[in-house]
Amino acid sequence: MGILVGVRRLNRSVKTNISVRGRDGSRDHWWEHAVFYEVYPRSFQDSNDDGVGDLNGITSRLAYLNELGIDAIWLTPIYPSPGVDFGYDISDYKAIDPEFGTMEDFDRLIGEAKRRKIRVIMDFVANHTSDRHPWFEESRSSRGNAKRHWYVWHDGKGPGEPPNNWQSWFGHSAWKFDEKTGQYYYHFFYPQQPDLNWRNRDVREAMFDVLRFWLHRGVDGFRLDAVTRLFEDPHLKDDPILPGVNAYGDPNIAHKHTDNLPAMHEVLREFREVISEFPGDPVLISESDEPNISELTKLYGAHHDEVQLPMDFQVADLNKMSASAFRELFGEVEHNAATGQPFIFFSNHDQPRQWDRYGDGVHNELIAKQLAVLLMTTRVTPQMYYGEEIGMCTTPPTRKEEVRDPIGKLGWPKEKGRDGERTPMQWDTSRNAGFTAGKPWLPVPESARECNVSMEEKNPHSVLNFYKKLISLRRSNPALRGGKYGALNENDEKLFSYLRRTEDGEHVIVVALNMSPERRTVKLEIESAGYAGTRLRTILASPRDGVKIKVGHEVELESYGALVAEIERR
Repeated sequence: MGILVGVRRLNRSVKTNISVRGRDGSRDHWWEHAVFYEVYPRSFQDSNDDGVGDLNGITSRLAYLNELGIDAIWLTPIYPSPGVDFGYDISDYKAIDPEFGTMEDFDRLIGEAKRRKIRVIMDFVANHTSDRHPWFEESRSSRGNAKRHWYVWHDGKGPGEPPNNWQSWFGHSAWKFDEKTGQYYYHFFYPQQPDLNWRNRDVREAMFDVLRFWLHRGVDGFRLDAVTRLFEDPHLKDDPILPGVNAYGDPNIAHKHTDNLPAMHEVLREFREVISEFPGDPVLISESDEPNISELTKLYGAHHDEVQLPMDFQVADLNKMSASAFRELFGEVEHNAATGQPFIFFSNHDQPRQWDRYGDGVHNELIAKQLAVLLMTTRVTPQMYYGEEIGMCTTPPTRKEEVRDPIGKLGWPKEKGRDGERTPMQWDTSRNAGFTAGKPWLPVPESARECNVSMEEKNPHSVLNFYKKLISLRRSNPALRGGKYGALNENDEKLFSYLRRTEDGEHVIVVALNMSPERRTVKLEIESAGYAGTRLRTILASPRDGVKIKVGHEVELESYGALVAEIERR
């Protein structure tokens, strides 16, 4: 008995009567226009000086987020956890880890956020639990336990041999032998994160109950962690071997039989059913690092009945300033076959910060402002990562002894882990950048002396104030809030330019981004788009004095210059 247990219990029909709209429908969804902001609670603000950020710390900074223009915050896991993967190994889905505070603190955060019209999104870790979760402790207690088949157990091929060649995302075999019961359990991530068996109806109902628990407490939706990994091939076929080895010394493999299996779509529809039981239009955001736009598009569902906002890693991971590549990617998400709402970001807690991945070391601040323009003026729902708005850098450990992230400990020095993108938020020039009066769980970078909220608030030309202007513009301008998107100058490999316009044509915005280190003069091809006899009026430019509008829709742009302009009839 193993992975196939529970299949016979899944013959329950899935309702698809969720009320949704496409782009041309009449209903308006808050999440289409919202600006999301990822908060990594350990690193945002410490309120009790133990060196770890917490819920009360987040509450104390809501006024800042409100002033920035944030509509919704996504909290990475705050549940009780042994902390092997800093909260992504959950031991209790219906409680708050004491390190972050109490349930009363959480309720206060929800209340204060709602008072400022900021919504709260929880991280829902559906693929696995901690090995300390009571469910797993029961499951591994004996082969005959009632929760044995809540997880994926299987006999090995032979003595000391796992069932197949499947690998953990974090290195080595994805199977862990359990001495007590003589079987292996499956873990896509760390051995301390056993995978749940989503072919078991009891597991599904228990996890749906978790969603309802937090929705009743006032949350506005969920980011679905690792959701494409919910199912594995029931026949345990080996994954294909690829050339080379990974950072952990294993042969490279394609996760063909352990990722993005079609069975997950039924579960996504059931997730959507659950949240649709609640008022307020709750949202589902999926972690979906799919290989192409075709696979990403499937997550919307055939009837828009799965995920409202699949995260687009194709844009996030481009990692170069390329006008032609950005034009192609934004064209793909704009014209996705499901007509779904694109969801774009450039940084999160699992990848080096965008400043370092896209910057050239010379024009980093200008590039940071260009990416801000891309995020806030294309026809997408944007997500920011804490500190992005001040240009925080990635600060990886320099010695193995400093590493906190288990990935870095296992893969050093080729893989240094994710500590570098999780350093404390840089608030001011005081000790530990205003994050804590204690010893911070990760060191505050030296860059905090110059790069912090307090200093940037005083500088009208800072990255922070540029973000504030962009977010305010996105909120107030009808063309940016809900207008159509159309690319311009499509043969220019160094210029990414586009139009945003309302359905009635009354409001039209032109964006021009010089994605090269040379000053350029370009003629924006807006006449062929139907705007002959018009002129451009600058709304926002970067650098401030580095953009000039000339006659005939010509624009002079400095290195990595950005222009946001309005079309005016003469």
